[in-house]
Amino acid sequence: MSYAIIGFGAIGQALARAFARNNIEVSVASRRAPEALLPQAQAIGSKVIPRTLQEALKADVIFLAVLFEGHREVAKALSSWQGKTVVDVMNGFEGLSSADVAKAFPGARFVKGFNHLPARTLAADPNVNGSRRVVFLSSDDQAAAAQVADLAEQLGFAPVNLGKLAEGGALVQVRDKSWAPLIFQDLFKNEPERPATAGAAS
Repeated sequence: MSYAIIGFGAIGQALARAFARNNIEVSVASRRAPEALLPQAQAIGSKVIPRTLQEALKADVIFLAVLFEGHREVAKALSSWQGKTVVDVMNGFEGLSSADVAKAFPGARFVKGFNHLPARTLAADPNVNGSRRVVFLSSDDQAAAAQVADLAEQLGFAPVNLGKLAEGGALVQVRDKSWAPLIFQDLFKNEPERPATAGAAS
């Protein structure tokens, strides 16, 4: 499985840190040339590889971390998104829902996630005192949501599935004049106690 982050601002770099921390290779791309991204990428880790947009879009799982108004430009870079899993990390201020954004990526398996935390928090180690930082996921494709949940686990987070885009999106959306209930909530999941070893004397 290959991974890419489109957008290399604060959120894109925060996600890149999560990949680097777990020694998982990830491509990064933005409007700038790969060479312009190289110093910051190298500072994060050797597994963070700057590429052109077209090269990065060859990945199986693509994190969309551009400014909201830039997502349509990215969407046009491929004629079909069939076979791609797109993780929408953006927060929109145009009144568009994640379901609306998904329509710009025909054929993609579309998952909303990793968007409720500020960049500084997302960049930090998600393991704190034996608990893992929660990231919320929602999707109309539950197989895609499960795939992204597995990746979130690999990155050290505790994924929580909020259901379909219309349901989960409403809980973590940045709205015009009000905050959705889960936006910016920094929550942790405690690891359950491991059961006693099987076969131990009763």
